[in-house]
Amino acid sequence: MRSRSSQRVLALSLSDVDLRLLRVFATIVHHGGFSAAQASLGMTQATISIHIRDLEARLGLRLCERGRSGFILTEEGSQIHAATLELFGSIERFQSRLGDAQGELSGTLRFGLVDAMVSNGALNLPAALAAFHRAAPRVRLEIDVAAPQVLHQGLLNGAYQVVLTPETASTTSQFRACNAFSEVQKLYCGQKHALFNLPNESITPEMLETQPFARRTYMADAPICGVNFGWSAATPHMEGTLLLLLTGVYIGFLPDHYAEDAVNKGLLRAILPNVMSFEDIFYIAYPRERPSRAAKTLTDAILLTLKPG
Repeated sequence: MRSRSSQRVLALSLSDVDLRLLRVFATIVHHGGFSAAQASLGMTQATISIHIRDLEARLGLRLCERGRSGFILTEEGSQIHAATLELFGSIERFQSRLGDAQGELSGTLRFGLVDAMVSNGALNLPAALAAFHRAAPRVRLEIDVAAPQVLHQGLLNGAYQVVLTPETASTTSQFRACNAFSEVQKLYCGQKHALFNLPNESITPEMLETQPFARRTYMADAPICGVNFGWSAATPHMEGTLLLLLTGVYIGFLPDHYAEDAVNKGLLRAILPNVMSFEDIFYIAYPRERPSRAAKTLTDAILLTLKPG
């Protein structure tokens, strides 16, 4: 026999659910809690709490646990969040296709990308975004910086319509992916690290294997450039890696363009740069099935403004 709350959920139709409350819920989950979502929502924590209580009452479900232990989704909350992303993705696709039918680009386009893109010399993202705005001035562009695995999943569930990410997030048959550019990753240590002043000819792979290694969360647990690094910390972002390297405790890989400023200031040093380096290939991807004109317009703008390699 179904519980009363289950019967209530089954009886709900889309028109019974307040979309605004669902958007508040999705924003809270995206930011990881009530406090972190305040600025984005323009609400106080008390108001946010009231909205979530109202949504839980409408659905007859406990969506999240909140308190001193932090913000945690319940099992039902995770299911509702996934359904919410699909719902808003469908609404945005409808708005985009409506604009297509009316002969104009409109609606919202969510663009996801990894961090540390501004300093990449191969990518002229400011020029691409300016070109996109000129081509689609009525489209509301939302940009989100996230880890590759988040971008990959977001493209699958409709949270993003276009993503720019390394190939470490695998493509699927559901995506149209265009290789865009590559960047060189090199191994670095901070000024306070024991290897900082050691000549390259004195550094061996065996020595590197004993050093605490700052790995990115999406890296495969496998040797890099032939070295089995000792994984001691992990972060999905370049800024997090840089922060760990500056402690003088860890070694780790960074894009050379992103590390350049810290190297010039004497804060970082490349270790065995001719050996400990590899290329990351980046691609732009959007849904294979019925991609919006806005998604294709942004993709074209990025590809057309790439700088010669």
